[in-house]
Amino acid sequence: MGIDPLPLDTDTVRILSGVTTATLTTVLLKKGLRNVWMRGARPLQTPPVRVVGRAFTLRFVPAREDLATPASWASPISTRAAIEAMPAGCIAVVDALGVTDAGIFGDILCGRMQKRGVAALVSDGVVRDVQGVMATGLPVWCQGTAAPASVAGLTFVGWQEPVGCGGVAVFPNDVVVADADGAIVIPAALLAEVIAEAVEQERMEAWILAEVAAGVPLPGLYPPNEETKARYAAWVRRQG
Repeated sequence: MGIDPLPLDTDTVRILSGVTTATLTTVLLKKGLRNVWMRGARPLQTPPVRVVGRAFTLRFVPAREDLATPASWASPISTRAAIEAMPAGCIAVVDALGVTDAGIFGDILCGRMQKRGVAALVSDGVVRDVQGVMATGLPVWCQGTAAPASVAGLTFVGWQEPVGCGGVAVFPNDVVVADADGAIVIPAALLAEVIAEAVEQERMEAWILAEVAAGVPLPGLYPPNEETKARYAAWVRRQG
């Protein structure tokens, strides 16, 4: 159903696993993309981890009584069927309309996702069976927990199509990075240039932090003026 999922190469996962979402939002901001951080998607696990993967999207609409029933869980268009289509390494991005009184997934569904090698679940909704969900080991970013099942407030309608999660447009196979600061999306077409710029920004900011620790005042250091840029360039050359 929808767009076929694509793999993400291991080098990309490795590199982005070392870059914070804070850095990535700044890099994307410089490219004119302001709306990339998914509101309400907070890490459920403690301590949070950082995960990287292509978006596998799922979409709910408001509940309609003839469709949002327990019987719908056995439908060919169901969260169960969507999970069986998820490839290893993907991140399930679920548009739950920000609904916080109906849990989109519980321990059994999250356990199956973990078994299939799904990297994480990201949603602007909530989960249920929270102790069981956390016991599965599947990293989850969401708004919290609620006891009622999804059909109490939502109707599942499909997967691998464009969705809005936390006010952010997410397309299948975009790249998602999630950590302690939340979850962000990198448009697939911008991935290579974002990686290159993010790695350099992380290196520069690490150098700036060392300068701050050494007592250098912020004006001219952050953001760097021409003199600071020259000192940084000299430091980079010394690193080889």
